[in-house]
Amino acid sequence: MNGNRFGRLFQVTTYGESHGQGMGVVVSGCPAGLELDEETIQRELDRRKPGQSMITTSRGEPDEVTINSGIQDGYTTGTPIGMTIQNKDAESGKYEPFVTAPRPSHGDFTYSAKFGTRNWGGGGRSSARETVNWVAAGAIAKEILEHEGVQVKAHVNQIGDIEAPDVSFEEMLEHTEDNDVRCAHPETAAEMQELIEDYQERGDSIGGSIYFEIQGVPRGLGAPRFDSVEARLGQAMMSVPASTAFEFGRGRDARTIPGKEHNDDWEFGEEGEPVPVENDHGGLQGGITTGEPIYGEVTLHAPTSIPKKQQTVDWETGEEKEIQVVGRHDPVLPPRGVPVVEAMLNVTILDFMLLGGRINPDRLDDQPGEYDTDYHPSSPRNK
Repeated sequence: MNGNRFGRLFQVTTYGESHGQGMGVVVSGCPAGLELDEETIQRELDRRKPGQSMITTSRGEPDEVTINSGIQDGYTTGTPIGMTIQNKDAESGKYEPFVTAPRPSHGDFTYSAKFGTRNWGGGGRSSARETVNWVAAGAIAKEILEHEGVQVKAHVNQIGDIEAPDVSFEEMLEHTEDNDVRCAHPETAAEMQELIEDYQERGDSIGGSIYFEIQGVPRGLGAPRFDSVEARLGQAMMSVPASTAFEFGRGRDARTIPGKEHNDDWEFGEEGEPVPVENDHGGLQGGITTGEPIYGEVTLHAPTSIPKKQQTVDWETGEEKEIQVVGRHDPVLPPRGVPVVEAMLNVTILDFMLLGGRINPDRLDDQPGEYDTDYHPSSPRNK
């Protein structure tokens, strides 16, 4: 099975199934010299883990990370960083009725059709639980980017037909984690919570979207055509489970806007360099970063595992069946999707920073051949 690796220089390779022994990720390409411990990774995992509130699955997974390699005396060594997260609360028996009777809109049939077999407990490899690996890798990328003055933030801007007004980057930083919905506009968050609970009580689910913004990205990143920044961001965002749309800048609204209005005029900035007047293109022009904030949105459909009765067929018996998916499932995805989206944004932008030579891919202190550092013994030549 291919398709388990993301990135060019900062490479993330994942493994594991929802109800297997555990999840795992190998991060290759992290420069040496980054101060890193399990607590740093755990902070991000705790934002994604199940059981956070009444509007998330009640599956009792602590999602405790173990770093197995790539660290010495609290600093990265430049070698692959291996991390594992054990599965502690799997209940595979509830999935036995669907071994040959696929749940609607899941990967049950397509996985079996492709491979002739699958790990069916909890959805196996197709489960969104696999994103725990992404968040662990993203936590490393986040630490490096913040050293470089790059900051990523997202929040839930719509659930169903309830949409939040525009909020500033500072408001996202201040308020996104204040409520269970992870909406940075408190009044809208309360309305969203009520709507989610209504769907939950009816045994149904609802979709929504996540707005993101990236500050501090230098100009000049990206390699057209197929490695343009928006192309790689699109791949990252459309890899998020349940994603159905990705847009940046004016996004879908651009289809109704004439060229004169859509085009970004140029003016001189404070340091005499050209800057776009409005940044309607979301920090990207010609597939390359302009130095302005990158912003956009990713849409997630309603969770497909719902208690309501649905129709399927059993390819083993030839029967048509009415099934009911029982178990512990989220009634909505964007609240737990926020740290997943942020993780993939961090991973993607860091990869571009490494590819563009903005960060030394070998070591963060950018001193090739020098060994007198805080995280390494003195040079053998000095002894």
